[in-house]
Amino acid sequence: MKLGIAMHPEKWSDRHLAMARQLGCETVIAWVPFGAGDGVWHAEDFERIFLQAKKHGLVLEGIENFHPQHIDHVVLDEPGKDEQMANLVKTVTNAGEVGIKCFGYNFSCCGVQGYYSEVNNGDGRGAAAIKKFDEDKVDHSPLPSRRFWFNTEIERRSAVDVLPPTTPEQHWARLKYFLENLCPVAEKYGMKLCAHPDDPPIEYLKGTFRPLTSVEGMRKLLALVDSPANCLEFCQGTISTMRGIDIYAAIEEFASSGRIGYVHFRNTSGTLPRYSEVFIDDGYVDMKKAMSIYEKCGFGGTIIPDHSPRLDAADWWETGMAFALGYMRGIMRTWKT
Repeated sequence: MKLGIAMHPEKWSDRHLAMARQLGCETVIAWVPFGAGDGVWHAEDFERIFLQAKKHGLVLEGIENFHPQHIDHVVLDEPGKDEQMANLVKTVTNAGEVGIKCFGYNFSCCGVQGYYSEVNNGDGRGAAAIKKFDEDKVDHSPLPSRRFWFNTEIERRSAVDVLPPTTPEQHWARLKYFLENLCPVAEKYGMKLCAHPDDPPIEYLKGTFRPLTSVEGMRKLLALVDSPANCLEFCQGTISTMRGIDIYAAIEEFASSGRIGYVHFRNTSGTLPRYSEVFIDDGYVDMKKAMSIYEKCGFGGTIIPDHSPRLDAADWWETGMAFALGYMRGIMRTWKT
């Protein structure tokens, strides 16, 4: 198992890469690292960040998420999806040629939806601001067409229309089309396509069906296309909030299957219908027990900290990541000494 970190474009820098190595990371995941460009992410761009990470003693293990403007027609089954899929094939090919082993994706028009109840809600330990979810407070009004995915605006989409609702049959068919086209390419390069569970794990959001909200949904995904490239981005934080979940049994099942690409290692206060994303050592999941199951089951991929509470610090992200990485490294050292 390898300790890693994910970086958004605004965090990707020589200083933060050096910091990650200093904190014990071996790998790094780049989150939507490039802009929309011409619809394809090119090999020279992947190579540039791969070599930048290598300069600091890190392996660029994976890319997390396609650019929303590269995948919207595929997710929504719109005209232009075949051209967009051809470009996605080129992007995955280019990443594979550079040696990137995981490509995470979120096959959703909503993306990850949660909220901070207040900017500084002070509900976490020591009055830290924490991300919270309450199913009773969900706004189910349709998303404007331009707001495909989350925190994004796609200007070429309609300024007046909303995103259409989807049924389970429609969504599974679209996901199968996506995987049938990309899995053979990923297999060629020994790459894993890693699906992020739907966060929050509620079955419908903004009128759209969300397939990965349960263990049964994740099993169905892996059976949808029989390929070693068809894998999970195992977001333990999201999965631990699913209804009726036994998080330890879920870790054992999927880690034993060899179908986890990489892990988001996050703790939560509980499960649906309401929960909070708390400090890594402050939730209901025994994180040492959880990590020991990955180890027992032979998981050898990257494990990264996920969201951090907002601390009272000069840079709350740096401080939060340092705390989580130190905690994770400490656990890992207990079975390596």
